[in-house]
Order: sequence, then C-alpha cells, then structure tokens
Amino acid sequence: MDSILITGGTPLNGAIPIAGAKNACLTLMPATLLSDEPLTLTNAPRLSDIHTMTTLLQSLGAEVTRLQGGQVLALSSHDITNLTADYEIVRKMRASILVLGPLVARYGQAVVSLPGGCAIGARPVDLHLKALEALGATLDLRDGYVHAEARNGLKGARIDFPLVSVGATENALLAATLARGTTVITNAAREPEIVDLVHCLRRMGARIEGEGTSTLTIEGVDRLSGATHPVVTDRIELGTYMLAPAITGGTVELIGGRLDLVASFAEKLDAAGIEVQETQRGLKVSRKNGRARAVDVTTEPFPGFPTDLQAQMMALLCTAEGTSVLEERIFENRFMHAPELSRMGARISVHGGTATVTGVERLRGAPVMATDLRASVSLILAALGAEGETVVSRVYHLDRGYERVEEKLRACGARIERITGELRRDEAAE
Repeated sequence: MDSILITGGTPLNGAIPIAGAKNACLTLMPATLLSDEPLTLTNAPRLSDIHTMTTLLQSLGAEVTRLQGGQVLALSSHDITNLTADYEIVRKMRASILVLGPLVARYGQAVVSLPGGCAIGARPVDLHLKALEALGATLDLRDGYVHAEARNGLKGARIDFPLVSVGATENALLAATLARGTTVITNAAREPEIVDLVHCLRRMGARIEGEGTSTLTIEGVDRLSGATHPVVTDRIELGTYMLAPAITGGTVELIGGRLDLVASFAEKLDAAGIEVQETQRGLKVSRKNGRARAVDVTTEPFPGFPTDLQAQMMALLCTAEGTSVLEERIFENRFMHAPELSRMGARISVHGGTATVTGVERLRGAPVMATDLRASVSLILAALGAEGETVVSRVYHLDRGYERVEEKLRACGARIERITGELRRDEAAE
C-alpha cells in the first residue's frame, strides 16, 4: 500500500492545471445507457473512480474507450447485454447507483447492488428509490440488491425531495428524460455537476428546464441521441489547490479555475486574509503577509460552502490566528481527519457535528493515516506547511479523486514523493 512523503516548509509558486470534475464525470458516464448512439466526454479526469465506473458500464455491455491519455472517453450502449450491476464492482463506489435510473428508463428493469465508497456517515439511497417509485417503478430490496421494474415504461410525476440530495437528483433526472409526460423535481440539488449533466442531456435531445435552481422540469422524449460534451472543471480540486499557497505562502495560478464554481469558498478565503484574483487563464491565489485569520465555516448544499472542502479548510485553520468553528451539516462522522491533524500538533476539539480549531503557529511533521478521500488531501496540505517530514499512509483514497497530485505540487516547488509499500511510514514511526 502506497504512502506519500512530504517535507514541509517550502512556499509554493507556479501554476496547476485543474482537471474535469470527478463527480460530474461519474454522473455523465451513465447517461450513455439512455441512448444507442455514441456519447463522447472530453476533459475527463484520470482517476480510479472513473476506472471503476468504466468497469461497471463494460460489465453491462457498454463500450468505453479511453483516448488522449484518458482525457477523452468514448462511450456507446448500442448493445447492452446485462441489466445487473454486480456487488463486486458497485461496492467500491457510491456513484455506481447512478446506473439504476437509466437502465430502468430505457430497458424497463434493472438489478443493482447497494453501493459502497468512503465511510462517511450512513448516506442512504432511499431518496433515489423513492424518486424511481414516484416515476412508476416497482422496487424490491433483497439480498443486498435493488430489483427495479417498469415493464410499461416510466411515467412523468412530481418528485418532492424532503432534503437536498445531489445523487438522488441526478438519478431522478436521468430516469425522467425517457419517462412519458412531464416530471417536476422540487428541492433539487443546484450543484454545478447537476447543471453540467443537464447541459449534456440537452445536447442528447432531452427537454429540461430549471438547472441551477431548486426546481427542475423534464418533458420526457421517446429517445435520446449521441453527443460530445466537455466535463465541467472540478471545483473541489480547484478549492483544494487554492488552499495550498494559502497554507504554505507563495502564489499559485489555477489553470481553468472559475470563481463562480467556488464563490462561497472564496469568500471564506478572503475573510481569512487570502487573496484570490481572476486571470485570463483561471484564478491566482496568494498569501504574502503573515498567518491566515480564523474564520467560522458551515457546510451547506451549493451555493453554500462545500462539505468536500471542509477537511482541507480545517488544514488551513490549524495555523490561523485565533479560534475557528467548523459546523458539518451535510454528513455525519466527517471529522475523521481531526485526530490525524492533532498528531501534527493541531488543537482541535470535536463535539458531534462541530469542530473548534485553535490555531497554532506551525504544525510538525508526523506519520498520519488517511481515512477517506478528502481527509487524505487535507493531511497533504497540512504537511506542506508543517515543519519536518510527514508520511501519509493509505493514500489509495487519494487516487479516487485527485490525479497526479505529487506531479502538480512538485511543479510549484513542493517536496513530495510517493513511496511504494508501508516501509517508509514504519521508518518514520520509529
């Protein structure tokens, strides 16, 4: 199992290209199941989760070809031969549930294992299932699988989500494109990944209105065609790398970054004393005058502060002047990185969904362990600004959501390398 070794204390200067959004690409790929014509995705990220979705789609009979080093995905579902998404694939990633809506919409049936992924709270899929039931599907949960049928096709309906769910909005949206009649989704997620999915589906011939608002209206069509669509910039990768110079000092330009994707996050950086400027190529982030200032953060659905940047923001606040309060309102049990940051000298107190961080002047390198995707990168960010060496183990989480982390950070002057196996961490522990 790989580890990452970071020697901290070096200001970062340079440019980092931002990849296409993982969470958008994982939603766009199942859209191929809605049509027998080719779907081509450009600006695709090169990540293990994308490989998992590729494997899942291929197991159903879809063709998936990686072009241009994996940055272009050519997909075709003209010959689907299997309507069962097997546990051995689905257990690796929660986004696998997104094949359910398209399969039922186009083929009238599907059998999909309940999903896996990062161990962050319960994260049930009940809203996905209730949405499909509203569209007329009959569901049966047995032996760890969802058995869904709509022999006479799906029918448009009103879907009122009791709480905002990105995944459930995506599944309902995908399914409704081929449902007969009109579907109205209220309390829909407004994330950029939802907007990107709508733009792709519209290119395929879907009739959808309201993207970016909490109400989506879909007029079902008989069939969808092929399309070529660029995956939207990854706002979480963008925010993550915006924090790197904020923690280490220096100036980094994020190529392809867009302020509208991270507006609420950028507001918190501004309050913390971090400078964010728009450039012709993206965004430029600088910290030149002393430590960052403490700020309070509450995670919320988009356009609020993203839960997927909470761990990384905590890494910055560990060395900010003053005391910060972070309140996690999206997922339970999402402060698993706090004890690892404490091993580096951070002063963090966690009570339920709230973490209080009292800034220290500097963190110290230590052997630490990644517990999930965003926690892993938060430890790397903290290590970049820490004194001495840090070894982050269990970085397989990292590869699910960030491509070529070491390469991108090294290009800006970071001293970071990947170590194969656990030997280096054991040595550091000694």
